[in-house]
Parts: sequence; structure tokens; C-alpha cells
Amino acid sequence: MTVRPDPTFHATAKLAMQAPVENFAYALMLSADFSQPDGLAIVDVNPKSKDYGKVVHSVIMPNKGDEFHHFGWNACSSALSPLSGHAFLERRFLIIPGMRSSRIYIIDTKGGATKAKIHKIIEPEEVFAKTGYSRPHTIHCGPEGIYVSTLGGGGPDGTIGPPGIFVMDCQTFDVIGRYEIDRGPQDKQYDFWWNLPRDYMVSSEWALPPQFENGIVPEDLLSNKYGHRVHFWNLRERRNVQTIDLGANHQMALEVRPAHDPVKEYGFIGVVVDTTNLEGSIWTWWREDGKFHSEKTATIPPEAAVKDDLPPLLQGFEAVPPLVTDIDLSLDDRFLYVSCWGTGEMRQYDVTDPMKPKLAGSVHIGGITRKTRHPGGGDYRGGPQMVEISRDGKRVYWTNSLYSTWDGQFYPDGIPAAMVKADVGENGGITLDKDFYVKFPEGYRSHQIRLEGGDCSTDSFCYPSV
Repeated sequence: MTVRPDPTFHATAKLAMQAPVENFAYALMLSADFSQPDGLAIVDVNPKSKDYGKVVHSVIMPNKGDEFHHFGWNACSSALSPLSGHAFLERRFLIIPGMRSSRIYIIDTKGGATKAKIHKIIEPEEVFAKTGYSRPHTIHCGPEGIYVSTLGGGGPDGTIGPPGIFVMDCQTFDVIGRYEIDRGPQDKQYDFWWNLPRDYMVSSEWALPPQFENGIVPEDLLSNKYGHRVHFWNLRERRNVQTIDLGANHQMALEVRPAHDPVKEYGFIGVVVDTTNLEGSIWTWWREDGKFHSEKTATIPPEAAVKDDLPPLLQGFEAVPPLVTDIDLSLDDRFLYVSCWGTGEMRQYDVTDPMKPKLAGSVHIGGITRKTRHPGGGDYRGGPQMVEISRDGKRVYWTNSLYSTWDGQFYPDGIPAAMVKADVGENGGITLDKDFYVKFPEGYRSHQIRLEGGDCSTDSFCYPSV
């Protein structure tokens, strides 16, 4: 607890863009074969440093088999909420869930990124006993606590009851309990985010544990049994007020990205694949006259491929789907970045008009059949996956692993951990930095990235940008 608000908290997204730039990034490392404990890597991202692009510190966990995936801060700019904020918290602790183990690690960054260390471990039994949920996934710091989405319900296979969201204390890290009072038709869970002043939350769907833990289930995908709905909630009343079905063929509606300026009542969601034509897509949702609406506003086609160049899972299609596995929105709400993990492309859309995204930039790296090398010479495997944007919008970072069992199905030759960076042109366009190619310790893969001081998928802002 500090005597004044943390200097990395900002009332508006515009003020956050003017803050000092990041010197370090935090990246999750996972051992796909569970032979090593998972870890947190601290990467030097200061171009003037002799260690630029290198792992300069790591925190290795004491357990194996956690499967790190997403993570987040204990507190962020949402703590400045005029209604229920905790303005004197610190952005100090990283909350890292093990998606496979349901164990949660609290990492203390007091003293700087290179001093990070384990503060506390929450064992899965506490999560099970207090929530009935399992497989914790997305972390968001709210004004009054830490919100955690889950992918599983109760029981060994996570199918006893639907998954949902639970809340943790942002100081003691005690698991408090379930968020939902009335979930309506929601029976799967993935991502969630909110507009705090407008008092609503948006959540999405992926799959239940038997549909993802051992790899994608082709029969379920082709029969459209993965998630394809978006749920809208009254945030304070904790109830589902509306559900929109994007169409059963729009399989795996994943990342939710609301506009950062709370005046704007719209946002975006990425859909992994359309089972009728293998397209990926971007949807815009908005609220008008008290009702939510959603419309497909951009599509990304598959690429034709020779059967023998494809993994067995895709050979029958003779094509590579783009596989939109992550999206991220710059703090000025101008550029939306779209990871096409299958085709090996990072796309940049100008979404100044959210109903008419315009392709503004693109780079290729990796890809199932393209296998494009990094301009600095690195043998980048996999495709662009988890993407993070600097607060000023000038740098875009991403990694290459999706999920251990899915990696093996789409990239059977393996996906050694990598992290790259692209620089953003003043009027759009992106260029890979040939001098930035992070190599991680042997045997690891890399997933989500967080930036020192906050980033574009961390903070919620409670005041309009002026």
C-alpha cells in the first residue's frame, strides 16, 4: 500500500500513452512435456541496453505440469475508479495461473522486474473448494479485486457444472468466491473484459476441458461444438443480460477487446475459424438503445496448400486456415492487431471506424507451410500468437505457442520458444525489428507477455480521454 496512487495508474488511456516507455517485458515459459517446471522470463526491451532482446532474469516454479498460459497484475488503472476503487494499491504482483494444474502463483516484482520472486502459492484445492471451478485462465484487475476466468467446472475432467469467473482479494490473494449470480445460458468460458463506467462486462467461449486438454477434437469442431456465443453482463448485478450467437459455424470466439476510452460503447472479438470455409474473422460489437449488437466486419481467407506440406489434421482440406488466436487494440483505439497463427501473419487494421476495419499493415513470420524466418536470421516456428502492444502504440511484441497439445497437432516439428517485436509506422504499417529475437532456455515454449508499467490488454480506464 502506498500513500499516493501508483505512478503507473492513469485516469485515461491518453495519459497512459504519454507515460515512460517499458524497459522490461514479462513472458511466460511452459514446459510442454512437463519435464521441467514452468517459469516467468524477464526480457530486456530497452534498445540502448547491452542486453536488448535477452532474458535477464527468470523465476522458475517449484512444481511441474502447471501449463502456464495467461496472467495479469493484481492492480492497474481501474483502481482509480471513483465508485469502488483502491487508488493506493501498487502494480506490484503478477498473478499466474496454471491452466492444467489449477494452481496459482503470486509473483512479487517489488524492487524491479529483475528482482521478481515468488510471494505466495495458492493450491488448487482452495480454488475448487471456494468456487467449484477449475482451469483458471484470464486475469483482470478490477477496482475492488482480481477477477479470474476459468475453463472448467468441477470434477476430474472439469465438466461438473459450467465454468465461470471468480474473484480474489487484491491484497491478501485469498480466493473469495464465484462472480456470477445469474449466468443465464452461459455454459462455456474463455475471455472477459468490461467498460467500468458503463457497468457492463463482455465474455466469450472456447471449449470444455475434454475438448482442448488433449488437443483439438476434429469431430467436435466439424460438428460445431466449440464456443460461438458472446455474453453481455450487468457488471454490478453480476447477471447475464444478453447472449448473442455468432452462428454455430463461427467456432471459438476468443479474445474480447473493448474500446479503451469508456465513452465508446463498442469493442472487438476474434473468431478462430469458420467451419464452412476456413476463414478467420473479426466481429465488432456495440450497445445502442440499451441493446447489444454484433456484426462480422473483417474476414481473413485461408491459403491453399499442397497436401503433403500439411500436418495430418489439415491434409483433407488442402489449405491452411489463418487461425485467429489473439487480437489486441492500441490505447488510442486506432489499430487492432490480429494474430494469424496458422498462416504466420500478424495483421494491423485501422479501426478508426470500428464498423469498417481497414488493413493497414502486415508481416509474415513462421506459418504452417510458409515457415518464414525472422529477418535477423532466427528460425521462428509456429506463428504469431499472443500479442502485446506498448502503451504509446509504437511497439508490438508477440510469441509463438498456442497450447501444448494443439501445438503438436498444427506444428508437429515443434515450437521452440521465441519472442519478436515489430515497430509501428507513424501512419500505420509494421516492420519486424531484425535485432530483437528472444531465445529462451532449452525445452520451453513461450506464451503471454506483460509489459513493465502496464500494456494494452491490462488496464481498464475509468475516465474519458480528452
